[in-house]
Amino acid sequence: MIINGGRSLAHIEKVTNIRPIMGADNIEQCNVLGWNLICKIGEFKEGDLCCYIEIDSKVPEREEFEFLRTKGFKVKTMKLGKFGVISQGLAIPITAFSELNGKTEGVDVTDILNIKYSVEEDNARKSNKVDPNVKYASMKARHKKIFQNRFIKRMMKYEWFRKLMFVFLGKKSDSPKGFPTKFEFIHKTDEERIENLPQMLQNKTPLVVTEKLDGTSTTFILERLKKGKNKYEFYICSRNIRMLKPEQECFHDHNIYCDMAIKYDVENVLTKIMNMNPNLDYVCIQGESVGTVQENPLQLKEDDFYAYNFITSDIGRWSSIGARMMLEEFGIKWVPILDTNFICPDTMEEMKDLATGKSAVNSDVLREGIVYRCASDNTISFKNVSREYLLKHNI
Repeated sequence: MIINGGRSLAHIEKVTNIRPIMGADNIEQCNVLGWNLICKIGEFKEGDLCCYIEIDSKVPEREEFEFLRTKGFKVKTMKLGKFGVISQGLAIPITAFSELNGKTEGVDVTDILNIKYSVEEDNARKSNKVDPNVKYASMKARHKKIFQNRFIKRMMKYEWFRKLMFVFLGKKSDSPKGFPTKFEFIHKTDEERIENLPQMLQNKTPLVVTEKLDGTSTTFILERLKKGKNKYEFYICSRNIRMLKPEQECFHDHNIYCDMAIKYDVENVLTKIMNMNPNLDYVCIQGESVGTVQENPLQLKEDDFYAYNFITSDIGRWSSIGARMMLEEFGIKWVPILDTNFICPDTMEEMKDLATGKSAVNSDVLREGIVYRCASDNTISFKNVSREYLLKHNI
């Protein structure tokens, strides 16, 4: 669940739709929002509050979570083959945690329970905060011989020593800048999951459907420095950090963000658009950089970029159809559009079935899922991640 611009890994919700599992003696099914779960028989009554912990999470080593020790304390999508039931997430009675007394429905309790992402690097990569240690990594990359010294490596464990070394060897450009927040219509990209928005199934507004690509979120911005003048500042950003140079440390073995800016000549493309539209204060392209990152789930031979947002200072985010037409004129790819007049089905199970299919980018692999947007209402936007994809990738 997206709360205050970041993902909530644990939140208080109501348990609904409790029902039996054919042939099971000790377990039954229930729902939390639109998530399907397995729970112990009699553990909940309809309407009980629970602490719901989302998939892709890691819980702390404490008594309440001891049953997850054999799974590394990780919460993932699971399928009970014997019963053919998929369970996504974990529901625990709110009474199991004394620190949750008095908490009400919808409250984020991620930090209270010290819930983290299951993949260690995601705790920094997906966080809304800039990791202060990035500047040290950039400094070390520039002075490899010095930091290969055994004594130096041992002393770098201490914060006071890291700060001292940065005084002598660090550069101002080593310190990462956060994602720019001064642009009205430009925000960090993170779609809410349909399971957290079950009410959307009642909305029969036609939607545009695009493929969700599994890579790394990338943002390019060109800002006009003086009104009416052709002087600009170019921004290249990951989800949280502005990239100031190609060799800047990031969460991949190469700076794919700068690579894609060069591959598609993005600064020049945005400059042309700004020159043609002197009324604009800024223009932005957001999309997914894919390929040799995130273990290359699309099995691509080289890195690539697919846009999914085109934003201008006058109207904000453009419709997918109009944006694709604009950017394709400049040779920039748009995420595959699968449908332009989609109506949501009535049930969550029908909706989830639609998420699974072959990728339009590489038909030899499963797609991660799909994204839905309303052309006439920017507030309607969500994603539907394939359960089969999550099972295949152990998420």
